[in-house]
Amino acid sequence: MARDWTRAEVEEQLHGRSNWGRWGAHDQVGAVNLITAAKRAEAAQLVRTGRSVSLSRPFPTRPHVDNPRPASHYTTKTPRGTGGISGDYYGIEYHGVASTHVDALCHVWDERGLWQGRDPDVELTSRGSRWGSVEHWREGIVTRGVLLDVPAFRGEPYVTLDRPVHGDELEEIAQAQGVAVGPGDAVVVHCGRDAWDRENPPWGTEASRPGLHVSCLKFLRDHDCAALAWDMLDRAPNDGGVPWTVHGAIFAYGLAVVDNCALEPLAAACAEEGRHEFLFVVAPLVVEGGTGSPANPLALL
Repeated sequence: MARDWTRAEVEEQLHGRSNWGRWGAHDQVGAVNLITAAKRAEAAQLVRTGRSVSLSRPFPTRPHVDNPRPASHYTTKTPRGTGGISGDYYGIEYHGVASTHVDALCHVWDERGLWQGRDPDVELTSRGSRWGSVEHWREGIVTRGVLLDVPAFRGEPYVTLDRPVHGDELEEIAQAQGVAVGPGDAVVVHCGRDAWDRENPPWGTEASRPGLHVSCLKFLRDHDCAALAWDMLDRAPNDGGVPWTVHGAIFAYGLAVVDNCALEPLAAACAEEGRHEFLFVVAPLVVEGGTGSPANPLALL
């Protein structure tokens, strides 16, 4: 039943069911450990038509209420004899709600600390993180992806603030679509953010936004997911008054979380092909000490 959760219930999911120590006390890979070579080979068999769909939003260079610190991009052009050469500069503060990016295990924490209980005051420096940083995923996140299409299931264009996505609903969607989410999978949750943006004031303020309810933590942990990709994020305000709800899957379970995906094209492709599973690929930049990376996630059907 859809209802608010108490702080004790939220903390039971975050603290009582954490993956700390599961892969050893010094592990910095997290739930991506569940993506074995066999899992990647199995996922590759899902590529049937060869259709490739990008889940990335454009590089966010235009100022907007959702993008108060826009990315920088300028191009140089230099003559060389009768020809020339061009180059450019990219600069981006990608965390937030404008850029598609993957969050590393050092990105968020609560009073118990970062992934594995590490102290953020010790591990995080102005030169980067000494623990759980993005270079530990240098081999890429390549696994089976499963799209859970909330608007299609509800028959509505997008998720609203008064009706967030609950974990039980994700179970119902998977069953209705005829897919099972399993260990090492990347669950991709489409909430209809693009349709929302076409009809409403800007989505994504910290004080109030539609998205996933904290009960989705239980779904992610029950199914032993390795990654979460989504277009809307944690519903705000959250239940229980904790610092993080669904984003807490990063420090509690070790999930790779891919924020601000563009999922309308994937939802359309899955509907056209009559299936909701595919090969999911994210190759983060190898930035030593990085708290994450801009990303262009791909779904190959």
